[in-house]
Amino acid sequence: MAPLRFSANLSWLFPELSGLPARVRAAGSSGFEAVEVAWPYAETPEALARAAREAGLRLVLINTPPGDQEKGEMGLGAVPGRQAAFREGLEQAVRSGHCLMGRKLSVPCKGAVARGGLVYLAAFLRLDMIHLMAGRVPQGADRIAVKAEMEAVFLENLRHAAGVLAQEDLVGLLEPINTRITDPQYFLDTPQQAAAILQKVGRPNLQLQMDIFHWQIMDGNLTGNIREFLPIVGHVQVAQVPGRGEPSSPGELNFPYLFQLLEDEGYKGFVG
Repeated sequence: MAPLRFSANLSWLFPELSGLPARVRAAGSSGFEAVEVAWPYAETPEALARAAREAGLRLVLINTPPGDQEKGEMGLGAVPGRQAAFREGLEQAVRSGHCLMGRKLSVPCKGAVARGGLVYLAAFLRLDMIHLMAGRVPQGADRIAVKAEMEAVFLENLRHAAGVLAQEDLVGLLEPINTRITDPQYFLDTPQQAAAILQKVGRPNLQLQMDIFHWQIMDGNLTGNIREFLPIVGHVQVAQVPGRGEPSSPGELNFPYLFQLLEDEGYKGFVG
């Protein structure tokens, strides 16, 4: 059994430090092998890459952009009427990634890079995985009433994303987020729902992101769920329940047991 490998989630850790490069350096000094961050788009990829290289770390995971947060968006993957925005973001990201790899484009690389994007970051930082955020049930809509439409939109967007990401040798991840505490409007909220969608899409470069914090709040039964879904899990995240603190903080989860379970089941990815 290989020991678990840990990545520091810089969206949560080292909040006393200003800027992601400083947090990257702190993670390296603390003994982490890798880092991950939800939305690194405010930082220049050059600065992030330099900090990671100097600290001897790799960036293993980022999220797709959340959309218009002023309008309450938290991802676009399953949101009806936002398909064009979802796809445009991916296309812009690939264009930026091509600039970094020196490929010729119909627009100047300077303009393309300035527009940013996740595959640009992926190419610059040798990223492996991108969390494809599903998004929220529209305000005022009934979750049950719009479920079929939102799933159809998500399936369409995921098939498109899988093709785009495959060209760049990237893996897309689906993460259920609990709707009891963290985000009552989020569309994707259980591993069962996410696994069913992954099965319908049927693309090998789309996998499940297991955040044990969310799974415990929604369903519990962690031993059974970990064993059932681990074969399709590409990344694991952890935090104590209910306070979402470090694994060593007070709470209801027994992390020595859970970490041993992941090792015993043969998990080889990173734990954020």
